[in-house]
Amino acid sequence: MINKTVSNAKEAIQDIEDGMTLSLGGFGLCGIPENLISALLEKGVSNLTCISNNAGVDDFGLGLLLQKKQVKKIIASYVGENAEFERQMLNGELEVELIPQGTLATRLMAGGYGLPVIYTPAGVGTEVAEGKEVRRFTFHGVEKDYLMEYAFEPDFALVKAWKGDTAGNLVYRGTAQNFNHAVAMCGKITIAEVEELVEVGELDPNHIHTPGVFVQRIFQGEKYEKRIEQRTVRQKEDE
Repeated sequence: MINKTVSNAKEAIQDIEDGMTLSLGGFGLCGIPENLISALLEKGVSNLTCISNNAGVDDFGLGLLLQKKQVKKIIASYVGENAEFERQMLNGELEVELIPQGTLATRLMAGGYGLPVIYTPAGVGTEVAEGKEVRRFTFHGVEKDYLMEYAFEPDFALVKAWKGDTAGNLVYRGTAQNFNHAVAMCGKITIAEVEELVEVGELDPNHIHTPGVFVQRIFQGEKYEKRIEQRTVRQKEDE
């Protein structure tokens, strides 16, 4: 069995260079590859194109790379929690491509399935469709227009899992599954950081979410911070 482990995040990203395209797992601050983002920050790699559901917050996640001006373009479906993102976008310092969330997920998966394009009704007749091919299909007896979108094929995919083994098989925990599996599928090189790294055979095959065939490098991360993006609580009732 091939051992895909590397010692740490710094080693894992050693060949990520300026101008590359990265896809990153996570939803909000849940399931983001914290150690890998920190390593990119320390390395100072710049001019990056990042494909991610969202852009983190000002002082965490992708927001850290935005603060250091290491990102030239964001492709995402939601970016409403990052004031620095908003500032850079409005000032023309950052390229932004906003796409429907379902389209984002499907374009990621298409990259993993080896499909060069998908057709979706989402975005037809809106700004999302500008400059793109639209074709008419009959599906389930209904004829309507579908927008052609290209599959994502990033240079590197960065994901975070709860457990993984030395062969790259990954298990996500709860809602941290989110975009991580789809992101892991599409990268030319996929790097996984895990909270717990085990030997081959220690994971229940029935519980594996991402098979090791999609993963090229894996390491055990450290110092994970369980942040809540927006904490909402109810007022304590008077006794």
